[in-house]
Amino acid sequence: MTIKEVEEKTGIVRSSVRFYEKEKLIHPVRNNRNGYREYTEEDVQNIKKIAYLRTLGISLENIHRIIDHEVSLQVVLERQADALESQIADLEKYHYICKKMLTEKEMTYEDLEVEAYVTELEDYWKNNSKVFRMDSVGFLYLWGGLLAWGGITAVCFLLALLAYPNLPSQVPIQWNNGEISRQIGKAFIFVYPAACIIIRFFLRQFIWRWLTLRLFCFSDTICDYVTNCLCFVILSVEAFTIFYVNGMMQNVTTILTADAVVLVGVLLIGWYKLTVGQARD
Repeated sequence: MTIKEVEEKTGIVRSSVRFYEKEKLIHPVRNNRNGYREYTEEDVQNIKKIAYLRTLGISLENIHRIIDHEVSLQVVLERQADALESQIADLEKYHYICKKMLTEKEMTYEDLEVEAYVTELEDYWKNNSKVFRMDSVGFLYLWGGLLAWGGITAVCFLLALLAYPNLPSQVPIQWNNGEISRQIGKAFIFVYPAACIIIRFFLRQFIWRWLTLRLFCFSDTICDYVTNCLCFVILSVEAFTIFYVNGMMQNVTTILTADAVVLVGVLLIGWYKLTVGQARD
């Protein structure tokens, strides 16, 4: 059957079906006569199973392992049930405390006495250590925020606006072994701030989807961080182009390497604090 028929039979949109194929979760056969993929009834059943497991919050990696018989579905479900029970228990606890605080009297910050709601403070802080881990990597949230993105994009646009009158008619956009291999009209300098907008409002959703399918948590935080990092790299390339045509810098590799070291290093530090701290709890 065709992908259209699969979509109608399963209710799963064809973009998801293609994604499952790309991730090698299903293996339709390509018809050599017309070039179209042909899906079997087994493929249809697998698509429904994969989609259903995703709705339960099971990661793409674990679904791969289930299909490859590296781990049983029973084991994965037990782990997922335990994780969900822990989340539900935490939410119910926080909900109960909030309702209790609201029913006593009109609550103000000045009137709040923590000991009235928590008897063992040390245990309470320990049980909620995840919150403090998130606070400890606040720089990831700050860098991934709209304010940071707005600052990067504004600087990118101002650089283009200020540099444009003094740029030569052609600016380099590609180098090979330190030599210019391709040039284009100087109006291209305004493509850099436009690219920042495209990345934040269009490319981000694809980055988020890719991360969500592979990470159990923190995908939003990492996605925003990666998005702004890409914009920062674009700003760096724009700045290098301006410096290059003015004879102030000759090698783009230097500035891109510095970007990579700093941005990846900060990401790894944040990821370490989040995941290692979680593993210790």
